[in-house]
Amino acid sequence: MNTVTGLKQALPYLRLYNGKVFVIKMGGEIVAEEEILEQFGAQVSLLQRLSIHVVVVHGGGPQATEVARRLGLRVEMVNGRRVTDAQTLEVAKMVFNGKLNTEILAGLGRHQVPAVGLSGVDAGLIAAVRRPVQKVVDRETGKTRKVNFGFVGDVESVNPTVLHHLIAGSYVPVISAMAGGQDGSIYNMNADTVAAEIAIALNATKLIFLTPIAGVLEDPTDPGSLISHIRLGDMYESLSSSVRGGMSVKLEACRHAIQGGVPRAHIISGLTSDSLLTEIFTNEGCGTLVEG
Repeated sequence: MNTVTGLKQALPYLRLYNGKVFVIKMGGEIVAEEEILEQFGAQVSLLQRLSIHVVVVHGGGPQATEVARRLGLRVEMVNGRRVTDAQTLEVAKMVFNGKLNTEILAGLGRHQVPAVGLSGVDAGLIAAVRRPVQKVVDRETGKTRKVNFGFVGDVESVNPTVLHHLIAGSYVPVISAMAGGQDGSIYNMNADTVAAEIAIALNATKLIFLTPIAGVLEDPTDPGSLISHIRLGDMYESLSSSVRGGMSVKLEACRHAIQGGVPRAHIISGLTSDSLLTEIFTNEGCGTLVEG
């Protein structure tokens, strides 16, 4: 596709998305590579100059796992969610709120994107309650067991006032997935879930997940089996045998966001050059579109 044809194809989308809010969730794998982070910064810079308001939510699972193992801590994941004891919570604070948030801000700053780092604790953005001990069916083994997730929170409410102020000032909020409880406790949150809740609270037009793979695969072992479009109604019937772990959490977040009023959610590769712009501004896209 030549440049003129591409611009013509993009024009209806430019009109449609002017002044709208996109919530973009970055996986830890995307943050880990400096070159990929640079590409992300360039794409966000362009979106901002096209009068699209971007809000970034980031994870950091791989980095938290690496630090925990270096410290000799046990790492336990249940259906894509991290069990968080007191020591693991300290790791999450250091990695999410410190190292990764700062690196994303620096990457955006290199492309003249004015970004502000914060967590769900800041200005009461996210109020959470501690997840109770619960019976969980392990999707990998099919067995049911009781799980104490520790310092893991579930979203109680979102107060987006601080985000509205930042967006009005043309700032890009960069949010780490930590939240506060009414008792002053700090909780580790699943970043996919946080992104969905923030997208709902901001009446976002899009929720976009940047992942290490192209999108939802019909066969997880075959990168060529990308599913380009999923309707909410038949999501689980058609994917129940092929979706596991972190991808199941992302699809659940897509479902929740769409049912909460977000028109469309996307799961795309964050490792492919210009994937964000390709998904947004071309008819073909490059990942998986989920809609109601």
